[in-house]
Amino acid sequence: MKGRRGDARSDLYALGVMLYEMLTGKTPFQGSSPFSIMNDRLLNDSIPPRELEPAITPQLQEIICRALEREPGRRYQAAEFVDDLEHQDEVGVADRAELHHWRQRRSPRLRRVLFYLLLAMIPVAIFAMLLYVAKHT
Repeated sequence: MKGRRGDARSDLYALGVMLYEMLTGKTPFQGSSPFSIMNDRLLNDSIPPRELEPAITPQLQEIICRALEREPGRRYQAAEFVDDLEHQDEVGVADRAELHHWRQRRSPRLRRVLFYLLLAMIPVAIFAMLLYVAKHT
């Protein structure tokens, strides 16, 4: 992610994705292409697993959410992941903002529009500079 090399926590993230999909029947991030799925992951939070499958316990949802953390440093280490899966009744449930704000979806459309506007401004800026130089020489 963001130009950094993957490590064991990348594998734990992948396990979190598989666990999410096995328990809910859906992938955590949606899109029509790998690029749009990647954008959805970067811009939005996944639907909390319990919203899709109410039988999932809060503790198991916490395990999935921690495995899917965007920031690798906040993800599980392998031994912790195994321990929490084996002893789910001992897992503390965090009050996660992403569980409350997941409905607020952001779209890359605004970024794309701003990008094209800035791109269109380049010839205008070049023309303005040429005009300025022409008048002052």
